[in-house]
Amino acid sequence: MRLSIVNGRVLDPASALDTHAAVHVTDGVVTAIGSAPAGFEAQRVIDARGLVLAPGLVDLAARLREPGFEYRATLESEMQAAVAGGVTSLSCPPDTDPPLDEPGLVEMLKHRARGLDGARLYPLGALTVGLKGEVVTEMAELAEAGCVGFSQGGLAMTDTQTLLRTLQYARTFGFTAWLQPEDASLARGGVAHAGAVAARLGLPGVPVIAETVAVHTLVEMVRATGCRVHLCRLSSAAGVDLVRAAKAEGLPVSCDVAVHHLHMTDHDIGFFDSHLRVSPPFRSQRDRDAIRAGLADGTIDAICSDHTPVDDDAKLLPFADAEPGVTALELLLPLTLQWAAETGTPLAQALAKITSAPAPILGVDAGRLAAGAPADLCLFDPDARWVVEADALRSQGRHSPYLGREVQGRVQATLVAGRVVYDRAAAG
Repeated sequence: MRLSIVNGRVLDPASALDTHAAVHVTDGVVTAIGSAPAGFEAQRVIDARGLVLAPGLVDLAARLREPGFEYRATLESEMQAAVAGGVTSLSCPPDTDPPLDEPGLVEMLKHRARGLDGARLYPLGALTVGLKGEVVTEMAELAEAGCVGFSQGGLAMTDTQTLLRTLQYARTFGFTAWLQPEDASLARGGVAHAGAVAARLGLPGVPVIAETVAVHTLVEMVRATGCRVHLCRLSSAAGVDLVRAAKAEGLPVSCDVAVHHLHMTDHDIGFFDSHLRVSPPFRSQRDRDAIRAGLADGTIDAICSDHTPVDDDAKLLPFADAEPGVTALELLLPLTLQWAAETGTPLAQALAKITSAPAPILGVDAGRLAAGAPADLCLFDPDARWVVEADALRSQGRHSPYLGREVQGRVQATLVAGRVVYDRAAAG
């Protein structure tokens, strides 16, 4: 298939390219930017006038709920949500049922994903068997099956000796461990940020120290083992400071933040709105501002959706009883653009956090728009305003703090390997 996208603003954060030019695609690869190659005749031409053409988004955390939780979401529904949000590459945590701790499960998931003509799927394997934190998995076999890293999902590793062994194993093979920094004992029973809002509402709190103690532990483990560690979903100013210091020391650590943590604080809980029940919890405005500063100075490497579909039975409950999680695949781009607009961050710098920056964390060839690169592309209108409505979301999960709110920036088309896998005009 030969395809040309013309009249658009072509933006590639990886190469600092920002120009108005045509992009030509042949057999799933970008063959030229600007003039077409000799003898090239497009079978399809897309007019991108008024739109931005960028690399497809790379999402470091999207729960697809298969296997085991199909009543909350299916691979089909979430892949549709991904491409509707401009996401062409995504990583899913291993906390499925059963967990992704056996090669056969990983191979089955990847095979199913390939048949759906959607985003490229890069699973994370379980660090420990059954995610129980007791026995290290056969990481080498899981990597051969397609895992790009290893994680406990949202579960904390309570046995530090086992944690040390997993990092030693991962370091031996050059694997990256993905860990959410939260001390299980300090966070036990908490549902909101431990502060004035939680105290006023009578909600048990999760103190910032639950994050910082875990970050301290992981940094010491990195020093001892040399293992690459990716810290998932930072939420506090103190946590950002610790990561900044670790990077200044030259330790092999990276980190991300969930896109909704760029905007929401514990004050947004209001009167027990369970749509804001997330893990880690929304913290203070000071913490949110520190996260924004950490993105600006490069301490925080990437923004992810932390997409976690939750069904009505688990979400429409009193705040403390509701399950944490929000639907966010289709909001990753507009909420990133909102952060950029509110902070004066240039568009290319903002897009880098969801394209070129997360790709090397996954260790995949993605997040760039250049001749010879895979034609995984996102075409969006940066000025389009739309109201987030549950019925309009393609995800099976319909719970978001942004329901009823207006956002800016909308995907018009998504290409994976040169195929148009989402066309908003055709989808209606």
